[in-house]
Amino acid sequence: MRRRPQQSPAPATANPSPTGAEPVSTSWVGQQRPQRSPFVWLTLFLAIGYCSYGVYQYQFESLPEPLTADQAGKRGFSEFSALKHVEALTQLGPHSVGSDALNLALQYVLAEAEKIKKTAHWEVVVEVDSFHVESGANRMVGGLFKGRTLVYADLNHIVVRVLPKYAPESVDNAILVSSHIDTVFSTGGAGDCSSCVAVMLELARGVSQWAHGFKHAVIFLFNTGEEEGLNGAHSFITQHPWSTTIRLAVDLEAMGIGGKSGIFQADAWSIENFASVAKYPSGQIIGQDIFSSGAIKSATDFQVYKEVAGLPGLDFAYTDNTAVYHTKNDKIELHTLGSLQHLGENMLAFLLKIAASSHLPKASAVVEENKGETAVIYFDILGSYMIVYRQRFANMLHNSVIAQSLLIWTTSLLMGGYPAAISLALSCLSIILMWIFAISFALLPAFIISLLSSSPVPYVANPWLVIGLFGAPALIGALSGQYLGYLGLHTYLSKAYAKKKQLSADIQAGLVKLEAERWLYKSGSLQWLILLILGTYYKIGSTYLALAWLVPPAFAYGFLEATLTPARFPKPLRLATLLIGLAVPIVISSGGFIRLAGMVIGTVVRLDRNPGGTPEWLANVIVAVFVAVVVCLTLVYLLSYIHLSGAKRSIVLSTCMLFGLSLAVVLLGIVPPFTADTSRAVNVVHVVDTTGSVDGNQDPRSYVSLFSFTPGKLTEEAEQINEGFRCGRDKVVDLVTFSAKYSCWTYDDGDSGWGKSDIPTMNVGSDTHGNERTTRVLLDTKGSTRWTLAINADDIEDFTFKAFSHELLTSVAGSSEELASLGDMSSVDGWHIIQYSGGQNAPTRFDLALFWSQNSTRLAHNVEGKRDEHAPLLKLRTDVDIVTPKVERVLSKLPPWCSLFGKSTSPHTLAFLSNLPVNF
Repeated sequence: MRRRPQQSPAPATANPSPTGAEPVSTSWVGQQRPQRSPFVWLTLFLAIGYCSYGVYQYQFESLPEPLTADQAGKRGFSEFSALKHVEALTQLGPHSVGSDALNLALQYVLAEAEKIKKTAHWEVVVEVDSFHVESGANRMVGGLFKGRTLVYADLNHIVVRVLPKYAPESVDNAILVSSHIDTVFSTGGAGDCSSCVAVMLELARGVSQWAHGFKHAVIFLFNTGEEEGLNGAHSFITQHPWSTTIRLAVDLEAMGIGGKSGIFQADAWSIENFASVAKYPSGQIIGQDIFSSGAIKSATDFQVYKEVAGLPGLDFAYTDNTAVYHTKNDKIELHTLGSLQHLGENMLAFLLKIAASSHLPKASAVVEENKGETAVIYFDILGSYMIVYRQRFANMLHNSVIAQSLLIWTTSLLMGGYPAAISLALSCLSIILMWIFAISFALLPAFIISLLSSSPVPYVANPWLVIGLFGAPALIGALSGQYLGYLGLHTYLSKAYAKKKQLSADIQAGLVKLEAERWLYKSGSLQWLILLILGTYYKIGSTYLALAWLVPPAFAYGFLEATLTPARFPKPLRLATLLIGLAVPIVISSGGFIRLAGMVIGTVVRLDRNPGGTPEWLANVIVAVFVAVVVCLTLVYLLSYIHLSGAKRSIVLSTCMLFGLSLAVVLLGIVPPFTADTSRAVNVVHVVDTTGSVDGNQDPRSYVSLFSFTPGKLTEEAEQINEGFRCGRDKVVDLVTFSAKYSCWTYDDGDSGWGKSDIPTMNVGSDTHGNERTTRVLLDTKGSTRWTLAINADDIEDFTFKAFSHELLTSVAGSSEELASLGDMSSVDGWHIIQYSGGQNAPTRFDLALFWSQNSTRLAHNVEGKRDEHAPLLKLRTDVDIVTPKVERVLSKLPPWCSLFGKSTSPHTLAFLSNLPVNF
């Protein structure tokens, strides 16, 4: 006889969740506890990682096919033609201001411009102007050069104007395309910015075949002096007669070499027109936000066009291989085919559109519009389409989403009452713990590496190491923190469900897990809601990222998980909820996050702006915190799925193994921290120090100094060079604009290669006391046309600065030319800097009039804020492009993983230091 199978107890009637989050049915088939396969979670994790990397590859590494001259035709853009210009310029070697190589580079660009003039369309006029600048001075309001007076002399630029022959009105309305020919002294500058010059020459050739249909002129400015303080752009915009006709400026720059050239500064009108025609649009507002914040210590000519001339426009930059910036590795061998084609085709389409348009924007109006409500938000999707909208629309959209989100949360809490509020608080606590643990766990290896590794930044040449070094600990920390919050939430929900006597223990346990999982998922959206509110309040352009990470996951949850019926079968969160919710955020942001991580790692090479002035662990801390933040922001939804999975142990073990393997690779030196293509940034300078001597009569100290802008000691480098270097923090050298607080010195052969006649002099010509004290200082920099002077701002209120020509004596009245007049003298750290750069015929004798502050104590403050009676009134460094015998030997023995690093404030290989005491 067959027995009737025993049936499960009848399901209870609908019982609302004790927290009021979602009403559920208590039916539980087979009395099974909810469980998710570990394989499913791991597959999800790997799939999301693979998709993110795929987005990055497609968005930033997918480049157009380069075209030959025949394929491009007369009116197209040919990368292979442009590459010939890059090769010709880089073969000249470093061509900094004042060098013979720069004169050759100018001659090359001029010759190519003349060829364009000869081959232009017969209805197009091409004008070529070799523009010489006698002198000028620039004071930027903010940014990298705040607190400086940038003085220049004897600069040469090439200016090409292309306009239609039969449209005379086009002369008064022009579009400027600008970049710089000069490089820093340490590199041939294949990326920065021979690539930009090459693109401009090829653009000018192409535009010369189209311009007969234009309504506006196009001016191509090939300037010099950019690397010395944006001097080329400033001299053109303030002195060239064509500058008054410019209505819009486009600047081309490079902070690396190869890849896509993206927009990182833009106004609304320009970016809207660019987005409508660009074939391969690339640009992220997050780059503009970071650049504007000052986190990236750099400046471009676009600052001059925007700040001095009030011009709207676009600023492009190459950012691939940013670690090679201003080093010997900025070379054509690292160029990626398609990068010039990408920029060239985008720019050509943009110029054809706006040059043929009926009008151009008024400069001042656009600049004002780009503040506040009418600022622009822009970002590209997979490098194929660009989204552009105004801040006013962004505010409306964001506020609408914020209002709806708050309404939903408020309604949910009111319906759920006190239990729902407690559950929300505990789920938010899990988010807080996730952040704390993720950052803390990532910081631990940051300090370990600094203590145990031969280099405090061992991952620069192999950026993917940061996944194991910092990403793995951050993931374990995020999981641990959220799991602690999950346990607290689980405990509370268990007590709440325990009050439901009609539910069995198994049913209660299952429901508790399900509801805790949902609260953790929803707390992730709350995290992004808070970021959306903050970003909207402060009008941060990249707030669109918070919108992208809030709306799709919330929509997926509401569409697939939420229900209006009072009874619902309790199930774990659907995998489709996560996949649908993360699809849009991954497409929009994952490529940008990976690109930004690469840039952060690359900038570590030049992080220490005052060598030895920052802790060695700082670079690791910056990278570790960045990685931990990305982990917390992007994995918050995925982590909520793990608590019903048995994958926690396997995840912890696998990430620990990844971390251990990465750490072992670093500590054992299996992979080098730097390579011949990704070098450490160093400087080798023969220093002749006459500080303490009023007129240089005393015997100066002479030594060769080796220091690095990359964190870490120079012990290994000094040993390999083997030229008697002694390293330490007692080897401090004040280079006027910055100090090398850790360096290596050697005095051997320090007296050869220079003479006392090269030592600059500062003589007090007059010192007038009275109601207003004025001191006149006569300055002779000898053969140096590149120097930096610091004025003690605690004592000096203002100054004037004049130059004397070579032919006339300082005593001859009327022989001087005023370079800097009275104005609001700003300062940084108690010093105002005069930064001077000129060509080979620039003056070397100057008259400096100092106007003392009425509140001057004739004393200066040192770093600790105490009075220093020995602090100078003036500090001077003059640079000479001479390689002394000792420096030559050091450079010949410099390890291949090291490269000289140049910037506007870097000394050349021979530098003279002197000062004028306060009590002269």
